[in-house]
Amino acid sequence: MSIEIIDGESLILGRLASAVAKKLLTEKDTEIVIVNAERVVISGSKERTFKDYKAKKDRGSKEQGPYYPKMPDRIVKRTVRGMLPYKQAKGRDAFSRLKVYLGIPEDYESGDRVKVEEASAERLSRKYVTVGEVSEKLGWAAKQR
Repeated sequence: MSIEIIDGESLILGRLASAVAKKLLTEKDTEIVIVNAERVVISGSKERTFKDYKAKKDRGSKEQGPYYPKMPDRIVKRTVRGMLPYKQAKGRDAFSRLKVYLGIPEDYESGDRVKVEEASAERLSRKYVTVGEVSEKLGWAAKQR
């Protein structure tokens, strides 16, 4: 099984998630690893983004769901899951081949990182916020890593 490492720094979350989901569904023998999940960006104004994610987190109950994560790596993974048919066998299989990390783990420091050109944040003007900033607003303490 081949491993593809994607550096999430300054990539747009939705575009990255759709590209990764498509790749997971089409390439059955590829494992995808996303590093630097806290540096993935979400387009739009900070106020609007914080408001939207706070509303998602407050929806439902902790016991009965829907549960929405606070940690940046889990937010990215949950976003990719939303673009997969995870209730079907092919979606569960694809989702099991995805790994998302904060920072760059030692195992993947030396590997070649793949660029996802269609997800580059260079096309954005100034209105964006990182997933790490959103997580901190939701109550994630970055020092817990």
